[in-house]
Amino acid sequence: MTDTERFDRAAPTWDHEDRRVALAQAVAEAISARVPLSRGLSTLDFGCGTGLVTLALAPKVGAITGADTSPGMLKTLAEKAQALGIPVRLRPLDPAGTGDLGGPYQLIVSSMTLHHIPDVPALFHRFAGQLQPGGHIALADLDQEDGSFHEDLTGVHHHGFSRDQIQAWLEAAGFLQIHLETAQVSRKNGKDYPVFLATARKA
Repeated sequence: MTDTERFDRAAPTWDHEDRRVALAQAVAEAISARVPLSRGLSTLDFGCGTGLVTLALAPKVGAITGADTSPGMLKTLAEKAQALGIPVRLRPLDPAGTGDLGGPYQLIVSSMTLHHIPDVPALFHRFAGQLQPGGHIALADLDQEDGSFHEDLTGVHHHGFSRDQIQAWLEAAGFLQIHLETAQVSRKNGKDYPVFLATARKA
């Protein structure tokens, strides 16, 4: 089973796990506290999944787009957005996560997606190219861990990240005002996994 197929199958029940919902809410709150949000802010949620972060941020920003490789996840997001009366643009991505992201944007967010990306430095350069001057990014993912977070390692390219490495990659992509903090500590199978939020601004 491919990574995309696995997420397609999981999409209808993805939100049933309280830990995931709590993590997404904590990430959205951390973004709201760190990034100056406004109703005019064109926003992309890269790797949006079922839209837990997308829909939490939607009332605080302008036009928001959810991009994902999983058609099942995007379908679930569309159903939730329609039920809530929240307009969300959907952008399907190919299995490698490439393709037109539909920018430029003023804010790009992503939660728990970076560890599925083979070449994260290249993605940061891509984000820089999709942002308007002065635009912000807010990226959440696991601190470096021992590989025990995922039961199924299909499509997992990194066991979390060193915060120093994330900072270095963002600097190399031309980002300024880089800040890393703990957004949430996710508890799974009796073990704590810190999740960082990295924010930065395009020059």
